[in-house]
Amino acid sequence: MVAKNTIFLWFDGTALDAAKFYAETFPDSAVGAVHRAPSDYPNGKQGDVLTVEFTVIGIPCVGLNGGPEFKHSEAFSFQVATDDQAETDRLWNAIVRNGGAESQCGWCKDRWGLSWQITPRALTAGVSDPDPAVAKRVFEAMMSMKKIDISAIEAARKG
Repeated sequence: MVAKNTIFLWFDGTALDAAKFYAETFPDSAVGAVHRAPSDYPNGKQGDVLTVEFTVIGIPCVGLNGGPEFKHSEAFSFQVATDDQAETDRLWNAIVRNGGAESQCGWCKDRWGLSWQITPRALTAGVSDPDPAVAKRVFEAMMSMKKIDISAIEAARKG
C-alpha cells in the first residue's frame, strides 16, 4: 500500500547512499525501490538514480537526486526517541562519525546535511515534568549538552 503522506527529501546525487546509511543505522528502516531517470534532466543523465523509496524508523520517505540547488536545514529534522544511553550513544555516534556534525541539545547533522534530534525519553519526561522547578533544572542541564547525557538529566531532575 502506498502511503498517503511521505517525507520527500532533496539530495545532490546521494539519495541512495543516504537511504542505505539510514537503513543500516536505524531499526525498522529499509531501502525500497530505486527509480532511474528515463531521460537526461538538468542535474543528471538517463539511467542515473533519480529517486529512492526508503523508510526511516517506519516513516516512508523518498529521496530525490535533484542537484545542488537546495540544501537541508534545521527547519526539518527527524526526532528519534531513545530508551537508554547505549541507544543514544549508538545513534548519535553513527551519525556524527559518518561525516556528520554535533550540535546542541541532542541535535546533530548527518553528512548529507539532514538534522536529527537524538532524544532520550528521560529528557522528554524531565522537561515536561509537572513540577516547574524540575522541568527548569532539566532544561538548563540540556542546554549545556551536545549529545544528551541521561545520568546528568536524571541528576538534574532529582535536584
